[in-house]
Amino acid sequence: MRLTNVSHLRLPFGRLWGYDVSVSALDRRLPVSFDQRLHVGAGDRPGSWMALSFRLPTPTRRESIADAWLAVVARHGTLRTAFVPGADGDPELHEIDIGPGTWVEHQVSPGQAVNDAVRDILDAACSPYQQPSHRLCVLETAAGLTVVIAADHAHVDMWSMLVIARDLLSALDAGRAGCESLPGPAPAFVEHTQALLDRNAAPDHVRHRWEDIIGDSGGVMPQFPLPLGAPDPQRERVEVRDVFDFDDGAAFAVQARNDGVSTLALAVVAMTAVTRELAGTPLRAVFPVHSRFDGKWHDSVGWFITNSVLESAVAEPRAAAAAVKEAVQLGSWPLADVLAPWGGMPVAPGMFAISWLDLRRLPVRIDSVGLDAHYVSATIDTDSVMLWFILDESGLHLRCRYPDTVEARANVGGWLDLLVARLQADARSSVRGLLRVAGRTFRLERAGRDDVEAIAALLSDDQFGPDRECVELERYEAAYNVVVRDSSNYLGVVRNGADRIVATMQLTVIPGLSRGGSSRLQIEGLRVAAAERSRGLGTAMLEWAHNFGRARGAQLAQVTTDEARERARAFYTRLGYRTAHVGLKRRI
Repeated sequence: MRLTNVSHLRLPFGRLWGYDVSVSALDRRLPVSFDQRLHVGAGDRPGSWMALSFRLPTPTRRESIADAWLAVVARHGTLRTAFVPGADGDPELHEIDIGPGTWVEHQVSPGQAVNDAVRDILDAACSPYQQPSHRLCVLETAAGLTVVIAADHAHVDMWSMLVIARDLLSALDAGRAGCESLPGPAPAFVEHTQALLDRNAAPDHVRHRWEDIIGDSGGVMPQFPLPLGAPDPQRERVEVRDVFDFDDGAAFAVQARNDGVSTLALAVVAMTAVTRELAGTPLRAVFPVHSRFDGKWHDSVGWFITNSVLESAVAEPRAAAAAVKEAVQLGSWPLADVLAPWGGMPVAPGMFAISWLDLRRLPVRIDSVGLDAHYVSATIDTDSVMLWFILDESGLHLRCRYPDTVEARANVGGWLDLLVARLQADARSSVRGLLRVAGRTFRLERAGRDDVEAIAALLSDDQFGPDRECVELERYEAAYNVVVRDSSNYLGVVRNGADRIVATMQLTVIPGLSRGGSSRLQIEGLRVAAAERSRGLGTAMLEWAHNFGRARGAQLAQVTTDEARERARAFYTRLGYRTAHVGLKRRI
Protein backbone atom coordinates (compact mmCIF):
# COMPACT_ATOMS: atom_id res chain seq x y z
CA MET A 1 0.00 0.00 0.00
CA ARG A 2 1.32 3.40 -0.92
CA LEU A 3 2.11 6.02 1.70
CA THR A 4 1.25 9.55 0.80
CA ASN A 5 0.71 12.95 2.30
CA VAL A 6 -2.59 14.80 2.25
CA SER A 7 -0.96 17.47 0.08
CA HIS A 8 -0.10 14.81 -2.48
CA LEU A 9 -3.33 12.80 -2.20
CA ARG A 10 -5.16 12.75 -5.50
CA LEU A 11 -8.89 12.86 -4.90
CA PRO A 12 -11.55 13.22 -7.58
CA PHE A 13 -13.77 16.28 -7.48
CA GLY A 14 -17.24 15.71 -6.09
CA ARG A 15 -19.52 16.36 -3.14
CA LEU A 16 -17.63 16.13 0.15
CA TRP A 17 -19.53 14.82 3.17
CA GLY A 18 -18.57 14.31 6.81
CA TYR A 19 -20.46 12.27 9.34
CA ASP A 20 -21.20 14.11 12.60
CA VAL A 21 -21.85 11.56 15.34
CA SER A 22 -23.66 12.39 18.57
CA VAL A 23 -21.47 12.39 21.69
CA SER A 24 -22.33 11.98 25.37
CA ALA A 25 -20.81 13.73 28.37
CA LEU A 26 -17.51 12.41 29.74
CA ASP A 27 -17.79 9.19 31.69
CA ARG A 28 -15.37 6.92 33.53
CA ARG A 29 -11.70 7.98 33.66
CA LEU A 30 -9.24 5.61 31.99
CA PRO A 31 -5.46 5.01 32.14
CA VAL A 32 -3.25 6.97 29.72
CA SER A 33 -0.29 5.35 27.98
CA PHE A 34 3.20 6.89 27.95
CA ASP A 35 3.01 7.76 24.26
CA GLN A 36 -0.51 9.14 24.55
CA ARG A 37 0.56 11.39 27.39
CA LEU A 38 3.49 12.71 25.36
CA HIS A 39 1.41 13.22 22.20
CA VAL A 40 -1.72 14.72 23.73
CA GLY A 41 0.28 16.76 26.23
CA ALA A 42 1.54 18.87 23.31
CA GLY A 43 -2.01 20.23 23.02
CA ASP A 44 -4.53 20.77 20.25
CA ARG A 45 -2.86 21.36 16.91
CA PRO A 46 -3.44 20.66 13.24
CA GLY A 47 -1.76 17.69 11.65
CA SER A 48 -1.72 15.29 14.61
CA TRP A 49 -3.82 12.70 12.79
CA MET A 50 -3.30 9.80 10.42
CA ALA A 51 -5.76 8.59 7.81
CA LEU A 52 -6.61 5.92 5.27
CA SER A 53 -8.40 6.56 1.98
CA PHE A 54 -9.98 3.96 -0.28
CA ARG A 55 -12.64 3.63 -2.94
CA LEU A 56 -15.73 1.55 -2.30
CA PRO A 57 -15.99 -1.25 -4.86
CA THR A 58 -19.80 -1.07 -5.22
CA PRO A 59 -22.43 1.68 -5.10
CA THR A 60 -23.36 2.30 -1.48
CA ARG A 61 -25.84 4.58 0.26
CA ARG A 62 -24.39 7.06 2.72
CA GLU A 63 -26.84 5.83 5.34
CA SER A 64 -25.35 2.34 5.03
CA ILE A 65 -21.85 3.76 5.45
CA ALA A 66 -22.96 5.59 8.60
CA ASP A 67 -24.45 2.40 10.06
CA ALA A 68 -21.26 0.49 9.28
CA TRP A 69 -19.14 3.25 10.85
CA LEU A 70 -21.20 3.16 14.05
CA ALA A 71 -20.69 -0.61 14.17
CA VAL A 72 -16.91 -0.09 13.89
CA VAL A 73 -16.97 2.51 16.66
CA ALA A 74 -19.03 0.19 18.85
CA ARG A 75 -16.48 -2.59 18.39
CA HIS A 76 -13.36 -0.59 19.27
CA GLY A 77 -13.23 1.06 22.66
CA THR A 78 -10.54 3.64 21.89
CA LEU A 79 -12.90 5.23 19.33
CA ARG A 80 -15.27 5.87 22.25
CA THR A 81 -12.76 7.77 24.38
CA ALA A 82 -11.74 11.42 24.56
CA PHE A 83 -8.97 13.44 26.19
CA VAL A 84 -9.39 16.55 28.29
CA PRO A 85 -6.74 18.68 30.04
CA GLY A 86 -6.42 17.64 33.65
CA ALA A 87 -6.23 19.98 36.62
CA ASP A 88 -2.46 19.39 36.79
CA GLY A 89 -2.03 20.09 33.11
CA ASP A 90 -1.59 16.43 32.18
CA PRO A 91 -4.15 14.93 29.77
CA GLU A 92 -6.97 12.81 31.18
CA LEU A 93 -8.73 10.11 29.17
CA HIS A 94 -12.46 9.42 29.61
CA GLU A 95 -15.05 7.12 28.12
CA ILE A 96 -17.75 8.67 25.96
CA ASP A 97 -20.81 7.22 24.27
CA ILE A 98 -21.20 7.75 20.54
CA GLY A 99 -24.52 7.49 18.75
CA PRO A 100 -26.08 8.14 15.36
CA GLY A 101 -25.59 11.56 13.86
CA THR A 102 -26.05 13.36 10.57
CA TRP A 103 -24.21 13.83 7.33
CA VAL A 104 -22.91 17.34 6.76
CA GLU A 105 -21.83 18.54 3.34
CA HIS A 106 -18.54 20.45 3.30
CA GLN A 107 -18.20 22.94 0.50
CA VAL A 108 -15.10 22.85 -1.67
CA SER A 109 -14.35 26.51 -2.27
CA PRO A 110 -13.76 27.86 -5.78
CA GLY A 111 -10.14 27.21 -6.70
CA GLN A 112 -9.62 24.93 -3.71
CA ALA A 113 -8.22 21.44 -4.28
CA VAL A 114 -10.32 18.61 -2.86
CA ASN A 115 -7.42 17.30 -0.78
CA ASP A 116 -6.99 20.75 0.78
CA ALA A 117 -10.66 20.76 1.75
CA VAL A 118 -10.25 17.30 3.30
CA ARG A 119 -7.15 18.45 5.17
CA ASP A 120 -9.04 21.40 6.70
CA ILE A 121 -11.79 19.07 7.92
CA LEU A 122 -9.38 16.56 9.45
CA ASP A 123 -7.19 19.23 11.06
CA ALA A 124 -10.28 20.59 12.84
CA ALA A 125 -11.94 17.29 13.75
CA CYS A 126 -8.98 15.04 14.59
CA SER A 127 -7.03 17.14 17.07
CA PRO A 128 -6.01 15.58 20.42
CA TYR A 129 -8.70 17.21 22.60
CA GLN A 130 -11.62 16.93 20.18
CA GLN A 131 -14.55 14.77 21.31
CA PRO A 132 -14.30 12.44 19.45
CA SER A 133 -11.01 13.00 17.67
CA HIS A 134 -11.85 10.93 14.60
CA ARG A 135 -13.77 11.64 11.43
CA LEU A 136 -15.44 9.73 8.61
CA CYS A 137 -15.64 11.52 5.25
CA VAL A 138 -17.11 10.43 1.94
CA LEU A 139 -16.46 11.92 -1.46
CA GLU A 140 -19.31 11.36 -3.91
CA THR A 141 -18.42 11.38 -7.61
CA ALA A 142 -19.92 9.98 -10.78
CA ALA A 143 -17.24 7.27 -10.67
CA GLY A 144 -18.22 6.13 -7.18
CA LEU A 145 -17.45 6.79 -3.53
CA THR A 146 -14.11 7.47 -1.90
CA VAL A 147 -13.94 7.04 1.87
CA VAL A 148 -11.44 8.85 4.08
CA ILE A 149 -11.15 7.75 7.71
CA ALA A 150 -8.91 9.72 10.05
CA ALA A 151 -8.17 9.78 13.75
CA ASP A 152 -5.79 11.55 16.06
CA HIS A 153 -2.64 9.48 16.42
CA ALA A 154 -3.32 9.04 20.15
CA HIS A 155 -5.98 6.47 19.23
CA VAL A 156 -4.56 4.67 16.19
CA ASP A 157 -1.47 3.36 14.47
CA MET A 158 -0.99 2.11 10.90
CA TRP A 159 -2.05 -1.43 11.81
CA SER A 160 -5.19 -0.02 13.43
CA MET A 161 -6.15 1.84 10.27
CA LEU A 162 -6.19 -1.50 8.43
CA VAL A 163 -8.42 -2.98 11.14
CA ILE A 164 -10.82 -0.05 10.86
CA ALA A 165 -11.01 -0.26 7.07
CA ARG A 166 -11.46 -4.03 7.12
CA ASP A 167 -14.22 -3.83 9.73
CA LEU A 168 -16.01 -1.04 7.88
CA LEU A 169 -15.98 -3.07 4.65
CA SER A 170 -17.11 -6.18 6.53
CA ALA A 171 -19.96 -4.27 8.15
CA LEU A 172 -21.05 -2.96 4.74
CA ASP A 173 -20.99 -6.49 3.29
CA ALA A 174 -22.95 -7.82 6.27
CA GLY A 175 -25.51 -5.06 5.88
CA ARG A 176 -26.07 -5.98 2.24
CA ALA A 177 -26.47 -9.65 3.20
CA GLY A 178 -28.81 -8.79 6.07
CA CYS A 179 -26.71 -10.64 8.66
CA GLU A 180 -24.93 -9.78 11.89
CA SER A 181 -22.78 -6.72 11.35
CA LEU A 182 -19.46 -7.45 13.11
CA PRO A 183 -18.01 -9.81 15.73
CA GLY A 184 -18.22 -8.75 19.35
CA PRO A 185 -16.07 -6.01 20.86
CA ALA A 186 -12.33 -6.34 20.33
CA PRO A 187 -10.07 -6.06 23.40
CA ALA A 188 -9.83 -2.37 24.26
CA PHE A 189 -6.59 -0.44 24.05
CA VAL A 190 -6.98 0.76 27.65
CA GLU A 191 -6.61 -2.87 28.75
CA HIS A 192 -3.29 -2.96 26.92
CA THR A 193 -2.25 0.33 28.56
CA GLN A 194 -3.01 -1.10 31.99
CA ALA A 195 -1.17 -4.33 31.17
CA LEU A 196 1.96 -2.31 30.31
CA LEU A 197 1.62 -0.25 33.48
CA ASP A 198 1.47 -3.47 35.49
CA ARG A 199 4.65 -4.92 33.95
CA ASN A 200 7.88 -5.11 35.88
CA ALA A 201 10.44 -2.34 35.52
CA ALA A 202 13.20 -2.81 32.97
CA PRO A 203 16.31 -4.70 34.13
CA ASP A 204 19.56 -2.84 34.63
CA HIS A 205 21.19 -3.98 31.39
CA VAL A 206 18.30 -2.48 29.41
CA ARG A 207 18.59 0.83 31.27
CA HIS A 208 22.33 0.92 30.72
CA ARG A 209 21.98 0.28 26.99
CA TRP A 210 19.46 3.11 26.66
CA GLU A 211 21.91 5.33 28.56
CA ASP A 212 24.72 4.39 26.17
CA ILE A 213 22.76 5.15 23.01
CA ILE A 214 21.29 8.41 24.31
CA GLY A 215 24.71 9.40 25.62
CA ASP A 216 26.31 8.70 22.23
CA SER A 217 23.59 10.91 20.70
CA GLY A 218 24.55 13.86 22.87
CA GLY A 219 22.09 13.24 25.71
CA VAL A 220 19.04 13.26 23.45
CA MET A 221 17.18 10.80 21.28
CA PRO A 222 19.15 9.88 18.12
CA GLN A 223 19.38 12.63 15.52
CA PHE A 224 19.88 12.63 11.77
CA PRO A 225 23.66 12.51 11.31
CA LEU A 226 23.92 15.39 8.79
CA PRO A 227 23.01 19.10 9.12
CA LEU A 228 19.36 20.05 8.60
CA GLY A 229 19.66 23.83 8.70
CA ALA A 230 17.70 26.02 11.13
CA PRO A 231 16.81 24.08 14.32
CA ASP A 232 13.29 25.48 14.63
CA PRO A 233 10.33 23.73 12.91
CA GLN A 234 10.08 24.34 9.17
CA ARG A 235 7.47 23.52 6.60
CA GLU A 236 7.86 19.84 5.82
CA ARG A 237 9.24 18.32 2.67
CA VAL A 238 7.74 14.88 1.93
CA GLU A 239 9.31 12.44 -0.48
CA VAL A 240 7.56 9.24 -1.55
CA ARG A 241 9.62 6.66 -3.41
CA ASP A 242 8.94 3.20 -4.76
CA VAL A 243 12.14 1.34 -3.91
CA PHE A 244 11.28 -2.14 -5.23
CA ASP A 245 8.62 -3.63 -7.41
CA PHE A 246 7.45 -7.17 -6.69
CA ASP A 247 10.35 -8.82 -8.49
CA ASP A 248 13.12 -6.79 -6.89
CA GLY A 249 11.39 -7.20 -3.53
CA ALA A 250 11.38 -10.98 -4.00
CA ALA A 251 15.06 -10.91 -4.99
CA PHE A 252 15.92 -8.84 -1.92
CA ALA A 253 14.01 -11.26 0.32
CA VAL A 254 15.82 -14.27 -1.17
CA GLN A 255 19.15 -12.59 -0.48
CA ALA A 256 18.07 -11.94 3.11
CA ARG A 257 17.14 -15.60 3.56
CA ASN A 258 20.44 -16.65 2.05
CA ASP A 259 22.21 -14.41 4.57
CA GLY A 260 20.12 -15.90 7.38
CA VAL A 261 18.49 -12.59 8.35
CA SER A 262 15.21 -10.74 7.91
CA THR A 263 14.45 -8.34 5.10
CA LEU A 264 14.46 -5.53 7.66
CA ALA A 265 17.96 -6.48 8.80
CA LEU A 266 19.24 -6.42 5.22
CA ALA A 267 17.70 -2.95 4.78
CA VAL A 268 19.49 -1.87 7.97
CA VAL A 269 22.75 -3.04 6.39
CA ALA A 270 22.14 -0.62 3.53
CA MET A 271 21.20 2.25 5.86
CA THR A 272 24.28 1.58 7.98
CA ALA A 273 26.56 1.60 4.95
CA VAL A 274 25.06 4.82 3.61
CA THR A 275 25.33 6.55 7.00
CA ARG A 276 28.93 5.45 7.35
CA GLU A 277 29.76 6.70 3.86
CA LEU A 278 28.08 10.10 4.14
CA ALA A 279 28.43 10.93 7.84
CA GLY A 280 31.20 8.66 9.12
CA THR A 281 29.06 7.54 12.07
CA PRO A 282 27.03 4.47 13.04
CA LEU A 283 23.35 4.41 12.17
CA ARG A 284 21.39 5.62 15.20
CA ALA A 285 17.65 6.20 15.06
CA VAL A 286 14.48 6.12 17.05
CA PHE A 287 12.85 2.83 16.12
CA PRO A 288 9.11 2.38 16.71
CA VAL A 289 8.12 -1.22 17.48
CA HIS A 290 4.61 -2.54 17.87
CA SER A 291 3.51 -3.68 21.31
CA ARG A 292 0.86 -6.20 20.24
CA PHE A 293 2.83 -8.76 22.22
CA ASP A 294 -0.18 -11.07 22.42
CA GLY A 295 -2.41 -12.29 19.60
CA LYS A 296 -5.47 -11.01 21.46
CA TRP A 297 -4.58 -7.48 20.33
CA HIS A 298 -4.36 -8.26 16.61
CA ASP A 299 -7.91 -7.10 15.90
CA SER A 300 -7.82 -4.15 18.27
CA VAL A 301 -7.56 -0.45 17.49
CA GLY A 302 -5.20 1.78 19.44
CA TRP A 303 -1.70 3.21 19.54
CA PHE A 304 0.06 -0.13 19.93
CA ILE A 305 3.46 1.41 19.27
CA THR A 306 6.31 2.01 21.61
CA ASN A 307 9.56 3.74 20.79
CA SER A 308 12.92 2.07 20.93
CA VAL A 309 16.40 2.99 19.72
CA LEU A 310 18.38 1.30 16.98
CA GLU A 311 22.17 1.44 16.76
CA SER A 312 23.92 -0.34 13.90
CA ALA A 313 27.65 0.18 13.57
CA VAL A 314 28.67 -2.55 11.11
CA ALA A 315 27.19 -2.90 7.61
CA GLU A 316 27.01 -6.68 7.73
CA PRO A 317 23.85 -8.86 7.82
CA ARG A 318 24.41 -10.70 11.10
CA ALA A 319 25.49 -7.54 12.90
CA ALA A 320 22.44 -5.66 11.57
CA ALA A 321 20.16 -8.52 12.62
CA ALA A 322 21.60 -8.34 16.12
CA ALA A 323 21.01 -4.57 16.18
CA VAL A 324 17.35 -5.03 15.17
CA LYS A 325 16.87 -7.75 17.78
CA GLU A 326 18.35 -5.50 20.45
CA ALA A 327 16.08 -2.63 19.41
CA VAL A 328 13.01 -4.82 19.75
CA GLN A 329 14.17 -5.91 23.20
CA LEU A 330 14.89 -2.33 24.29
CA GLY A 331 11.36 -1.37 23.31
CA SER A 332 9.74 -4.21 25.25
CA TRP A 333 9.76 -2.43 28.62
CA PRO A 334 7.65 0.43 30.05
CA LEU A 335 9.24 3.62 28.71
CA ALA A 336 8.08 5.88 31.52
CA ASP A 337 10.38 4.00 33.87
CA VAL A 338 13.27 3.67 31.39
CA LEU A 339 13.25 7.37 30.47
CA ALA A 340 12.66 8.70 33.96
CA PRO A 341 16.33 9.82 34.35
CA TRP A 342 15.73 12.31 31.50
CA GLY A 343 12.32 13.41 32.74
CA GLY A 344 10.69 11.67 29.77
CA MET A 345 11.79 11.30 26.17
CA PRO A 346 14.73 13.72 25.60
CA VAL A 347 13.59 15.03 22.23
CA ALA A 348 15.73 17.58 20.38
CA PRO A 349 15.62 19.16 16.91
CA GLY A 350 16.85 16.80 14.25
CA MET A 351 15.47 13.61 15.82
CA PHE A 352 15.75 10.72 13.35
CA ALA A 353 13.18 7.92 13.34
CA ILE A 354 12.83 4.85 11.12
CA SER A 355 9.59 2.87 10.93
CA TRP A 356 9.22 -0.50 9.18
CA LEU A 357 5.90 -2.21 8.45
CA ASP A 358 5.65 -5.47 6.50
CA LEU A 359 1.98 -5.65 5.53
CA ARG A 360 2.45 -9.16 4.13
CA ARG A 361 3.04 -10.51 7.64
CA LEU A 362 0.11 -8.82 9.32
CA PRO A 363 -2.94 -10.93 10.19
CA VAL A 364 -5.12 -8.06 8.92
CA ARG A 365 -5.56 -7.62 5.17
CA ILE A 366 -7.54 -5.51 2.74
CA ASP A 367 -7.39 -5.46 -1.05
CA SER A 368 -5.28 -2.31 -1.17
CA VAL A 369 -4.84 -2.46 -4.96
CA GLY A 370 -8.49 -3.09 -5.77
CA LEU A 371 -9.59 -0.44 -3.29
CA ASP A 372 -6.89 2.04 -4.38
CA ALA A 373 -6.07 2.38 -0.69
CA HIS A 374 -3.50 4.85 0.64
CA TYR A 375 -2.06 5.63 4.03
CA VAL A 376 -2.34 9.41 4.38
CA SER A 377 -0.34 11.62 6.71
CA ALA A 378 -1.08 15.19 7.68
CA THR A 379 0.88 18.29 6.70
CA ILE A 380 2.91 19.78 9.54
CA ASP A 381 5.92 21.89 10.39
CA THR A 382 8.80 19.72 11.53
CA ASP A 383 12.36 19.85 12.83
CA SER A 384 12.96 16.10 12.59
CA VAL A 385 13.48 13.38 10.00
CA MET A 386 10.95 10.54 9.87
CA LEU A 387 11.34 7.61 7.50
CA TRP A 388 8.57 5.06 6.92
CA PHE A 389 9.05 1.81 5.01
CA ILE A 390 6.05 -0.18 3.80
CA LEU A 391 6.56 -3.66 2.35
CA ASP A 392 3.58 -5.23 0.60
CA GLU A 393 2.69 -7.49 -2.32
CA SER A 394 3.68 -4.82 -4.82
CA GLY A 395 7.16 -4.20 -3.37
CA LEU A 396 8.91 -1.81 -0.99
CA HIS A 397 7.86 1.82 -0.66
CA LEU A 398 9.19 4.60 1.52
CA ARG A 399 8.02 8.00 2.64
CA CYS A 400 10.33 10.51 4.27
CA ARG A 401 9.41 13.73 6.04
CA TYR A 402 12.04 16.35 6.84
CA PRO A 403 12.37 20.13 7.26
CA ASP A 404 12.23 21.88 3.91
CA THR A 405 15.53 23.72 4.19
CA VAL A 406 18.34 23.97 1.69
CA GLU A 407 20.60 21.89 3.95
CA ALA A 408 18.00 19.19 4.59
CA ARG A 409 17.12 18.91 0.91
CA ALA A 410 20.77 18.28 0.11
CA ASN A 411 21.63 16.05 3.05
CA VAL A 412 18.45 14.04 3.60
CA GLY A 413 17.79 13.93 -0.13
CA GLY A 414 21.34 12.76 -0.79
CA TRP A 415 21.08 10.14 1.96
CA LEU A 416 17.83 8.85 0.42
CA ASP A 417 19.30 8.82 -3.09
CA LEU A 418 22.24 6.73 -1.99
CA LEU A 419 20.05 4.44 0.13
CA VAL A 420 17.59 3.69 -2.67
CA ALA A 421 20.45 3.09 -5.12
CA ARG A 422 22.13 0.75 -2.64
CA LEU A 423 18.93 -1.21 -1.96
CA GLN A 424 18.17 -1.57 -5.66
CA ALA A 425 21.73 -2.68 -6.40
CA ASP A 426 21.47 -5.27 -3.60
CA ALA A 427 18.26 -6.59 -5.15
CA ARG A 428 19.81 -6.80 -8.62
CA SER A 429 22.84 -8.67 -7.30
CA SER A 430 20.77 -11.07 -5.21
CA VAL A 431 21.51 -14.79 -5.23
CA ARG A 432 17.96 -15.22 -6.56
CA GLY A 433 19.23 -14.43 -10.04
CA LEU A 434 22.10 -16.93 -9.97
CA LEU A 435 21.86 -20.03 -12.13
CA ARG A 436 24.51 -22.65 -11.41
CA VAL A 437 24.95 -25.04 -14.30
CA ALA A 438 27.66 -27.70 -14.58
CA GLY A 439 30.14 -25.78 -12.45
CA ARG A 440 29.44 -22.46 -14.16
CA THR A 441 27.48 -19.50 -12.85
CA PHE A 442 25.05 -17.42 -14.88
CA ARG A 443 22.87 -14.51 -13.80
CA LEU A 444 19.23 -14.16 -14.82
CA GLU A 445 17.93 -10.61 -14.57
CA ARG A 446 15.23 -8.34 -15.92
CA ALA A 447 16.09 -7.13 -19.42
CA GLY A 448 16.89 -3.48 -19.98
CA ARG A 449 16.33 -1.43 -23.09
CA ASP A 450 19.99 -1.81 -24.05
CA ASP A 451 19.46 -5.59 -24.14
CA VAL A 452 16.82 -5.52 -26.90
CA GLU A 453 19.29 -5.99 -29.75
CA ALA A 454 20.79 -9.07 -28.09
CA ILE A 455 17.32 -10.51 -27.44
CA ALA A 456 16.32 -9.96 -31.06
CA ALA A 457 19.48 -11.77 -32.17
CA LEU A 458 18.63 -14.77 -29.98
CA LEU A 459 15.08 -14.90 -31.34
CA SER A 460 16.44 -14.85 -34.89
CA ASP A 461 19.09 -17.52 -34.23
CA ASP A 462 16.49 -20.25 -34.33
CA GLN A 463 15.05 -22.91 -36.62
CA PHE A 464 12.16 -20.64 -37.60
CA GLY A 465 13.81 -17.32 -36.85
CA PRO A 466 14.63 -16.26 -40.40
CA ASP A 467 10.95 -16.58 -41.39
CA ARG A 468 9.32 -15.18 -38.24
CA GLU A 469 11.65 -12.44 -37.11
CA CYS A 470 12.47 -9.11 -38.76
CA VAL A 471 15.55 -6.95 -39.17
CA GLU A 472 14.13 -3.61 -37.95
CA LEU A 473 15.40 -3.12 -34.40
CA GLU A 474 12.90 -0.29 -33.90
CA ARG A 475 10.01 -2.78 -33.93
CA TYR A 476 11.60 -4.78 -31.12
CA GLU A 477 12.25 -1.62 -29.13
CA ALA A 478 8.62 -0.56 -29.52
CA ALA A 479 7.50 -4.01 -28.43
CA TYR A 480 9.85 -3.83 -25.43
CA ASN A 481 8.13 -0.63 -24.29
CA VAL A 482 4.74 -2.37 -24.39
CA VAL A 483 5.98 -5.47 -22.55
CA VAL A 484 7.65 -3.67 -19.64
CA ARG A 485 4.68 -1.35 -19.05
CA ASP A 486 2.60 -4.34 -17.97
CA SER A 487 3.69 -5.59 -14.55
CA SER A 488 2.33 -9.05 -15.36
CA ASN A 489 5.29 -9.53 -17.71
CA TYR A 490 8.86 -10.38 -16.90
CA LEU A 491 11.30 -10.19 -19.79
CA GLY A 492 14.50 -11.82 -18.64
CA VAL A 493 18.00 -12.24 -19.99
CA VAL A 494 20.76 -14.56 -18.85
CA ARG A 495 24.37 -13.36 -18.72
CA ASN A 496 27.42 -15.56 -18.56
CA GLY A 497 30.57 -14.92 -16.56
CA ALA A 498 31.79 -12.51 -19.23
CA ASP A 499 28.56 -10.49 -18.90
CA ARG A 500 27.41 -11.56 -22.35
CA ILE A 501 23.72 -12.29 -22.92
CA VAL A 502 23.36 -15.98 -23.78
CA ALA A 503 19.63 -16.65 -23.20
CA THR A 504 16.27 -14.99 -22.83
CA MET A 505 12.65 -15.75 -21.97
CA GLN A 506 9.43 -13.89 -21.33
CA LEU A 507 7.18 -14.83 -18.41
CA THR A 508 3.59 -13.69 -17.99
CA VAL A 509 1.31 -14.39 -15.04
CA ILE A 510 -2.27 -14.70 -16.28
CA PRO A 511 -5.05 -14.45 -13.68
CA GLY A 512 -8.27 -16.29 -14.48
CA LEU A 513 -11.53 -17.67 -13.12
CA SER A 514 -11.10 -21.24 -14.38
CA ARG A 515 -9.60 -23.96 -12.17
CA GLY A 516 -11.11 -22.31 -9.13
CA GLY A 517 -9.67 -18.91 -9.88
CA SER A 518 -6.12 -20.14 -10.48
CA SER A 519 -3.44 -18.03 -12.07
CA ARG A 520 -1.15 -19.57 -14.65
CA LEU A 521 2.38 -18.90 -15.81
CA GLN A 522 2.90 -18.47 -19.55
CA ILE A 523 6.46 -19.08 -20.76
CA GLU A 524 7.31 -17.62 -24.15
CA GLY A 525 10.35 -16.93 -26.25
CA LEU A 526 12.77 -19.15 -24.34
CA ARG A 527 15.96 -19.08 -26.39
CA VAL A 528 19.49 -20.20 -25.56
CA ALA A 529 22.51 -19.24 -27.64
CA ALA A 530 23.78 -22.05 -29.84
CA ALA A 531 27.07 -22.36 -27.93
CA GLU A 532 25.20 -22.95 -24.63
CA ARG A 533 22.55 -25.42 -25.77
CA SER A 534 22.24 -28.95 -24.36
CA ARG A 535 24.30 -28.03 -21.28
CA GLY A 536 21.52 -27.58 -18.72
CA LEU A 537 21.00 -23.84 -18.96
CA GLY A 538 17.48 -24.14 -20.37
CA THR A 539 16.52 -26.53 -17.56
CA ALA A 540 17.84 -24.09 -14.94
CA MET A 541 15.89 -21.27 -16.57
CA LEU A 542 12.64 -23.26 -16.43
CA GLU A 543 13.19 -24.11 -12.76
CA TRP A 544 13.69 -20.41 -12.07
CA ALA A 545 10.54 -19.61 -14.05
CA HIS A 546 8.49 -22.10 -12.03
CA ASN A 547 9.64 -20.49 -8.78
CA PHE A 548 8.80 -17.10 -10.28
CA GLY A 549 5.26 -18.29 -11.00
CA ARG A 550 4.76 -19.93 -7.59
CA ALA A 551 5.73 -16.70 -5.85
CA ARG A 552 2.88 -14.97 -7.69
CA GLY A 553 0.32 -17.64 -6.91
CA ALA A 554 0.43 -19.44 -10.26
CA GLN A 555 -0.61 -23.07 -10.03
CA LEU A 556 -0.04 -24.06 -13.64
CA ALA A 557 2.80 -23.43 -16.09
CA GLN A 558 2.11 -23.53 -19.80
CA VAL A 559 4.28 -23.28 -22.86
CA THR A 560 3.61 -23.57 -26.58
CA THR A 561 6.05 -24.72 -29.19
CA ASP A 562 5.76 -25.46 -32.88
CA GLU A 563 4.90 -29.06 -33.75
CA ALA A 564 8.00 -29.20 -35.92
CA ARG A 565 10.28 -28.47 -32.97
CA GLU A 566 10.89 -32.07 -31.99
CA ARG A 567 13.90 -31.33 -29.78
CA ALA A 568 12.02 -28.56 -27.97
CA ARG A 569 9.03 -30.84 -27.39
CA ALA A 570 11.31 -33.56 -26.03
CA PHE A 571 12.97 -31.00 -23.74
CA TYR A 572 9.69 -29.83 -22.23
CA THR A 573 8.37 -33.39 -21.94
CA ARG A 574 11.48 -34.42 -20.03
CA LEU A 575 10.77 -31.61 -17.54
CA GLY A 576 7.23 -32.77 -16.86
CA TYR A 577 5.18 -30.91 -19.46
CA ARG A 578 2.43 -32.95 -21.08
CA THR A 579 0.46 -32.48 -24.28
CA ALA A 580 -2.81 -32.38 -22.36
CA HIS A 581 -4.43 -29.70 -24.52
CA VAL A 582 -4.51 -28.79 -28.17
CA GLY A 583 -3.25 -25.29 -28.87
CA LEU A 584 -4.76 -23.60 -31.86
CA LYS A 585 -3.33 -20.49 -33.51
CA ARG A 586 -4.12 -18.31 -36.50
CA ARG A 587 -2.97 -15.03 -37.94
CA ILE A 588 -5.29 -12.05 -37.39
